[in-house]
Amino acid sequence: MTKTTLGVTALISYDPFYRTLLRKNITEYHLIFKQGVSANTLHRMKHGKPVTTKTLDELCFILDCDLHDIIEYKKEEFPE
Repeated sequence: MTKTTLGVTALISYDPFYRTLLRKNITEYHLIFKQGVSANTLHRMKHGKPVTTKTLDELCFILDCDLHDIIEYKKEEFPE
């Protein structure tokens, strides 16, 4: 989470990624050992840390999906 001016916090969420895996019946094990996705990449995503656009592109290719099936942008406002 990144706090910006005016008490607004920007957050990129990977929740759609996990829903996509479930919908397509694909495991993290499959991504790591069959598709070559780095375990560190999945760890970063699980903990809400940034990943590169190259990684997002690769995941979209592997999962045959669109970017909105991997990430979503959430904006939360907090009182100052």
